[in-house]
Amino acid sequence: MRREAFHPSWLGMVISPVYIVRRGLHKTILDLSPAIGGRVLDLGCGTKPYESLFTNATSYTGVDIEVSGHDHADSKVDVFYDGKTLPFPDENFDSVVSFEVFEHVFNIEEVLGEVIRVIRPGGRFLLTIPFAWEEHEVPYDFARYTSFGIEHVLRRAGFDGVRTVKSSTTVLAIGQLFIAYLAKYVSPQKRFPAIAFQLLVIFPLNVVSVLVNAVLPKQYGYFCNCVVVCEKKS
Repeated sequence: MRREAFHPSWLGMVISPVYIVRRGLHKTILDLSPAIGGRVLDLGCGTKPYESLFTNATSYTGVDIEVSGHDHADSKVDVFYDGKTLPFPDENFDSVVSFEVFEHVFNIEEVLGEVIRVIRPGGRFLLTIPFAWEEHEVPYDFARYTSFGIEHVLRRAGFDGVRTVKSSTTVLAIGQLFIAYLAKYVSPQKRFPAIAFQLLVIFPLNVVSVLVNAVLPKQYGYFCNCVVVCEKKS
């Protein structure tokens, strides 16, 4: 169950109401992971859900803030920081990754300045950020970025070679939002009725969403997440 939450196989289609969004993220991060290596910093690391994907990493350090919209009971944080200044020397890392963090960052230019500072010249930065998703970890949810918006912010911060991949089609994004709505607001609260709801309602809707997406024209104007990889100017 824990593995399926972030590394979903086809089993995730059966048991997870966030199968579509998590499957898209996992696949896209995996495709881009060979670009990330050496000494890696995970900014806003939480449980380090994607650490195992970065097989080119020689070290993997997680940093996070103590006060956020979730507790750190299951987190794997190596270093806590104040949300402003990263406690590392200049050019200390070869790569930085950050997953579903920057929608919670109000001072994005300041934080990106710190990312630039701790990456060596030519080092890479990979981040994911949601577009079509409800407010979460409230009240620490501040922004949504279009693909053009996040590219502009990154280039202005000093990154180059910005490449953006959208992790889902419009059809899958719409299907995922409807499924997540049912799971959160319609599904029974008690355990066994909730399991039955998952198997009889959510699972079939996951299947239908995937099948409909397979036959309809692919369009990416509305999507679940942006996955972006870029590099610090040399």
